[in-house]
Amino acid sequence: MNIQEKVSVSGKESLFYCIKAKSLQGKEISMDLYKDKYVLVVNTASKCGFTPQYDGLEKLYRKYKDKGLVILGFPCNQFGGQEPGDEKQISEGCLINYGVSFPMFAKVDVNGPNEHRLFTYLKSRLDGVFGSRIKWNFTKFLIDPAGNPIERFAPITTPDKIDRYLAKRLG
Repeated sequence: MNIQEKVSVSGKESLFYCIKAKSLQGKEISMDLYKDKYVLVVNTASKCGFTPQYDGLEKLYRKYKDKGLVILGFPCNQFGGQEPGDEKQISEGCLINYGVSFPMFAKVDVNGPNEHRLFTYLKSRLDGVFGSRIKWNFTKFLIDPAGNPIERFAPITTPDKIDRYLAKRLG
């Protein structure tokens, strides 16, 4: 039974919760670990003009993690080769430069034939300004506690702007 059939049979479980991804440490993590939480999924890069957003994302995470928010970072090297490092380098850079404590995952593709199925799913549910394709690093997707993608934020949307959006939902 494939994932879509499983979701159809259960009728209650979101497809989001059936997806798995590898952490930076190589451990397979199921998205069902994040049930009943708001989840902000971000494709990241360490050498991008938007990389300083890590700081704002960490502030969001610390502000709202006890109110039901988790941020998931997915490094991607598809845009200008801006995430060239391996998992160890990515982990060290996030921690040393930005104090990132939210979950980070292994490097993935977000577009094309090898794109991670999490991004296939998110893009199928939420189009961007120019269609479903992700145009650059730091595109963000917000998933509600039921596992439904509810908002897509462009790379230029800062964590401060997302904070105002989250404040309405998480207080």
